[in-house]
Amino acid sequence: MNSGVFRVEDIADSEIEVSAIRASGPGGQNVNKVASAVHLRFDVKKSGLPDTVKQALLSLADQRISSEGIVVIKAQRFRSQEKNRDDALTRLDALLLKAQRKQKARKKTRISRAAKVRRLDNKNKLGRTKKLRSRVDPDH
Repeated sequence: MNSGVFRVEDIADSEIEVSAIRASGPGGQNVNKVASAVHLRFDVKKSGLPDTVKQALLSLADQRISSEGIVVIKAQRFRSQEKNRDDALTRLDALLLKAQRKQKARKKTRISRAAKVRRLDNKNKLGRTKKLRSRVDPDH
């Protein structure tokens, strides 16, 4: 562990389930015979991660995290199963880092008085222009 940030290396191998599957998409005959794609499953709720990291992961709006708290990553970028496995672990690591990143506090801002005046003056000017485009009443 380095400086309180949890990485994939800190997770026990038994908590990460990696299974080989057949890759979809083009690839000729090889794609039908070889299971080179990798499915990575990681149960956040049952993991040994600290509760703060678990909550941060579960609160992420990420489609790879199911409502049951299971992270599912499908890696099929490479032709070799080992490279896809490394890719899936790298993506899980990136997800962990993203969850632990501190959000910057939002500073409240206010529009300046001059900007408000400019906006209202412009509105009045446009309103007068539109009024001039309307029909003239013959009685007045």
